[in-house]
Amino acid sequence: EIPCDMVAVSAEVQAARAKWRYRGDVRPPFANTPSAAQESVWDYPRPPRIEADARHIRVMHGTETLADTRAALRVLETASPPTFYLPPDDVNLARIEGSSHTTLCEWKGVGQAFDLMATGHGASLSTVAWAYFDVFPEFEAIRGFFAFYPAKVRCMVDGTVVRPQHGGYYGGWVTEEIAGPFKGEAGTEDW
Repeated sequence: EIPCDMVAVSAEVQAARAKWRYRGDVRPPFANTPSAAQESVWDYPRPPRIEADARHIRVMHGTETLADTRAALRVLETASPPTFYLPPDDVNLARIEGSSHTTLCEWKGVGQAFDLMATGHGASLSTVAWAYFDVFPEFEAIRGFFAFYPAKVRCMVDGTVVRPQHGGYYGGWVTEEIAGPFKGEAGTEDW
């Protein structure tokens, strides 16, 4: 794991921050026009913005509740569906376990992956969630909060099951309330 204060000054982070072509100030010509009931991911900023979200958020694996909250934080970043971060007090921490896998986000900091631990009825499931414990100062609000991959577990916003963001790497939650297209598919790496 890389301490955040060391990462903050690295050339790698600065280069990653500088590479993005779109930053939420102008929608590209290929962006879908949102309806009156939608948000465009092309209006989200880069660096990302954090917003409180009081809707009912649930994360399930089969019939088991892994998280249940009305105190989520949404991270909104240009070209991506929102990522929901859930407070640790509302996550079933007895069922998830930190793995040795970490990633570096040039905006948020160092993220740690979490696996779903096996029960007597099944195998464990790798990388169902992640959390940032070593964050850049602008993202202190999400320190220790958990985000879940909707491709691995069932994630719901006010009872509506979300779709996963394409590509497998990103953990955005696709709902009918957002207009894309979204990064994650081949050829979208610099969006």
